[in-house]
Amino acid sequence: MSFIALVTLVVRDYDEAIDFYTRALGFELVEDTDRGGGTRWVVVRPGGAEAAGTGLLLARAKNAEEAASVGAQTGGRVGFFLHTGDFAADHARMTAAGVRFLEEPRHEPYGTVAVFQDLYGNRWDLLQPAGD
Repeated sequence: MSFIALVTLVVRDYDEAIDFYTRALGFELVEDTDRGGGTRWVVVRPGGAEAAGTGLLLARAKNAEEAASVGAQTGGRVGFFLHTGDFAADHARMTAAGVRFLEEPRHEPYGTVAVFQDLYGNRWDLLQPAGD
């Protein structure tokens, strides 16, 4: 069996990223290990996800080229898809936590969805698939 374990997300600062993903999005901090030289191995994952669920490796930009990609890793397109079983509750919680939604929730044949930005401007879909 193969699966994607981690996806790297380049960030400005480890601690501000941990705060946003855990506080505003409700993710769990899975690992935060000092690797020396000012680098850390930081993994967050949506709360309640299975142990084998895909996580985000929060990687602090270490040079100007990497810093230029912060918030633009997918060229302005929605690049991340956060599925939920309770869209209304998660949307309300995230809005109260200061998450910036770029549109009002909409109902599509595939489910209820709204685009939001993370603290760096990366675009995400909050999505409750149809039938959930």
